[in-house]
Amino acid sequence: MLRDLMEAASTRAEYADARFVSTRSERLDTRNGEVDRVESDVSEGIGVRVRVGGAWGFAACHGTERAAAEAALRRALEVAAAQPAAPATALAPEPAAAGTYEVAVERDPFEVALEDKLGVLLDADAGLRSEREVAVSVARFQAVRAEKLFASTEGALCEQLVTECGGGLMAVAVDGDQTQTRSLPSWHAGHMEQGGYERFLAVDLPGQAPRVAAEAAALLRAPACPSGRTTLILAGDQLASQLHESIGHAVELDRVLGFEASYAGTSFVAADALGSLRYGSPLVNVTADSTHPGGLGSYRWDDEGVEGHATPIVRDGVLAGFLSSRETAAAIGLERSGGCMRADGFARQPIVRMTNVSLDPGDAGTLDELIAATERGVLIDTNRSWSIDHRRLHFQFEGETGWEIVDGKLGRLVRNPGYAGTTPEFWASCDAICSDSEWRLYSVLDCGKGEPGQTMHVSHGSAPARFRDVEVGAA
Repeated sequence: MLRDLMEAASTRAEYADARFVSTRSERLDTRNGEVDRVESDVSEGIGVRVRVGGAWGFAACHGTERAAAEAALRRALEVAAAQPAAPATALAPEPAAAGTYEVAVERDPFEVALEDKLGVLLDADAGLRSEREVAVSVARFQAVRAEKLFASTEGALCEQLVTECGGGLMAVAVDGDQTQTRSLPSWHAGHMEQGGYERFLAVDLPGQAPRVAAEAAALLRAPACPSGRTTLILAGDQLASQLHESIGHAVELDRVLGFEASYAGTSFVAADALGSLRYGSPLVNVTADSTHPGGLGSYRWDDEGVEGHATPIVRDGVLAGFLSSRETAAAIGLERSGGCMRADGFARQPIVRMTNVSLDPGDAGTLDELIAATERGVLIDTNRSWSIDHRRLHFQFEGETGWEIVDGKLGRLVRNPGYAGTTPEFWASCDAICSDSEWRLYSVLDCGKGEPGQTMHVSHGSAPARFRDVEVGAA
């Protein structure tokens, strides 16, 4: 039916595409030893996008009825006709997508018995309550499966099936009027990777729970993070959050061109800055790669049919690329789209989103070796909160936990560690990145953008990195 729909659209639009999307999701939570949430959801429908005279129109319908899909096409054409006149610029060329793709799954998470999944969560929940100060314990399981069929007036017809699975922990420790939270791998909606139930089991929530609880309780007794300019090591989820906010969003080409100014903001990066903007030190290399196994920003084709590939974003500290669509790539003369168009389900129009934006590993060895090579400083792991301006320039982050570094050794635990800076100066201060053995994928499950708003899952790969002369203190 999508092929027939595109044949009808080809006589009325200079370009059109249609996406059938069927999504199934499940979320389970336990809280303080009890089942707190059991949710499942299924949705499916068709989204139709057209381009007429340089203007875009989009409309969607629930289900797969031919009449509803044809009505969606008519509405999309009406929306395009109602837009202000725009230059009919060409889209960046791309071969017509064709074929099928499926993420490998060892164990289907939707076929695992509910009792088995809740059993793992309740075991982990019990481990979180091993410390008397823990007043709130939460364990979470999540799974999502999306089936997509894409067709366009250029002859594209491709299908892909993607499964994601994972979970997380949170312990809230309380002592009088003081509260401290410790989570794993992070509590910004937890952690997921592409794959099956094996991805959830690999996180080992029951095995990690006692340590998470112990650190939450220890933070109640820890001194506040000392203030001043010092050496900072970012590890794990915290470095991933830094990548997400100060690099990932800043190089989205629709923001750079001002298309997102009214909602998500703009960027300090200029469209003509490729090859000239000093983004960081010569050690900083960042890559957007939609082919990385397990990444939440991985796929065979994006939501306008561009085949996934790796795009250099920063090379030797200099801006080398953007996250782009076929339209935005053509607008600045790029030969090809970055393959970054993604939509939150069938009822939203694709917009430029992050793929797997990752910091390439360096040669500083393990985290222990990096600490040993650092005379004094602070190590921060796991993001707690953040604030960054609409241009992605000035920022402030707070971590869940930190440790002092004294004479090359990890010292006392400190609470409420935070740091602030400006994006180019901060990345310019990077003087060491751990080696490939320390490189991991970290997920962000609540990345918001667009109007109407869309929430997207993305991943960021990183190994711990060191930054010199950073303003650090208790947030």
